[in-house]
Amino acid sequence: MAQSVGIKDVARVAGVSVGTVSNVINRPDSVAEETRARVLSTIERLGYVRSESARHLRAGRSRIIALLVLDMANPFFVDVATGAERVARQSGLGVMLCNSAQSSSEEAEYLGLFSEQRVRGVLITPTDETGRNLESFRRQDIPFVFVDRVVSSDEGCSVSVDDVTGGALAMRHLLAQGHTDIAYVSGPLHLAQCRDRRAGALLALEEAGLPADRLRVVEAERLDVSAGRDSGARLLGLHIRPSAVFCANDLLALGVLQSMYGAGVAVPDEMALVGYDDIEFASAAAVPLTSVRQPASQMGRLAAELLIEETGESAADHRHQRIVLQPELVVRESSMPRAGGGHGPRG
Repeated sequence: MAQSVGIKDVARVAGVSVGTVSNVINRPDSVAEETRARVLSTIERLGYVRSESARHLRAGRSRIIALLVLDMANPFFVDVATGAERVARQSGLGVMLCNSAQSSSEEAEYLGLFSEQRVRGVLITPTDETGRNLESFRRQDIPFVFVDRVVSSDEGCSVSVDDVTGGALAMRHLLAQGHTDIAYVSGPLHLAQCRDRRAGALLALEEAGLPADRLRVVEAERLDVSAGRDSGARLLGLHIRPSAVFCANDLLALGVLQSMYGAGVAVPDEMALVGYDDIEFASAAAVPLTSVRQPASQMGRLAAELLIEETGESAADHRHQRIVLQPELVVRESSMPRAGGGHGPRG
């Protein structure tokens, strides 16, 4: 097995000191042009690659930011990652993207890995509502920023969307279309987003003078298309079906749409449908999906900026911030009845 080439090997072959090689790599302008050219030629000929891990240990700071999301298959988190990655790259940093799969145990394992790798900081959408996973992580003194979650400002920074307002936007829209018997297809209710979106829907019902039991909650095990199809099957099995469905995210809504299509239930004429996130697939669905838009890329960008500020040269001046962005309702065909269509319960 071939041995790796080290900085001492480059210095020996080039006939210079180790310090000169280091300067060529890190401060090239400080080295004479002829010497710099000889060292660079030697580096290329020997195939030397500097050890980032060793450099991090010496500097005490990594150039890697970790991003831990609930579900990498969800385009919403892809957009969050894109926003974060652009900011990181502008600062000469890289992003390590990991998936907790909505599992508290997997989240804990990744946080342990981040500690071992001494990452610069972590952007995280936590799944563990108890906070135990982060308690041990905090002891490592690695900064973190919550994404799509709210954290009290004395604990750290957070960038989120007002999900109560988002849930209310969806429900007010359905009420305005004449629906009064509405289902909420939620993801796991231990997730704060799902609870907040339900709270917003209930708030809109209260504003309309309707009782809370007009909202029928169907809790899905996950926030994906498959769980949406299962939830759609449960709705189809009800003796009296709701005339409209609000889903906690677009993937659930697309799964519900598939179930309705397979059963011959017309959307929106027999069942109106609203999602959440406004992922790219929402507008491209067989029936374009009304959705509550979250500024996902902006969330990633702002979170990365806060983390870089907290871990950069101006860290001493950093103050924790809690940024809450506002959602926007995007109305499409799935919730607007076609001419001649009607609403009302279906059995």
